[in-house]
Formats: sequence, structure tokens, C-alpha cells
Amino acid sequence: MTTYPAPRERHESELSLAQLCGDGARMAPHWVSPVSPAPAPVSPSLIHGVVIPAASARLIAATAEYGG
Repeated sequence: MTTYPAPRERHESELSLAQLCGDGARMAPHWVSPVSPAPAPVSPSLIHGVVIPAASARLIAATAEYGG
């Protein structure tokens, strides 16, 4: 059975990147989020119970940016 591709028609709902950027810029003022206070810092002595698997620790230690 032979199939022939149909020509692609431009639908009204298909927008260009420039149109999407413009729409986003116009809508941005409507998406104002309330300012929340910054979380208070936590003392390192209060952080406990975190378990890191040995394989993950080795992976991070072997990464040049973090360990070696």
C-alpha cells in the first residue's frame, strides 16, 4: 500500500517563538507571586540522619569539581 504525505497546513494555534515570547512578556505581570521571607539558616549541628551511600560518595569524590 502506498501512502502519500499530505502537505502540512499551518494551523492558527501554531505560534512562532517570537509570538510566544511576546505573549509571555505581556502575561508576566499577571503572574506576580507573593514575596516570602527567606528561610532562617539552620545550624549544622541540627542536621543529622542524612545517609549517603558509599557508591554515591565515591562518585562525588571522583568528580573533579567536588573532590579529585
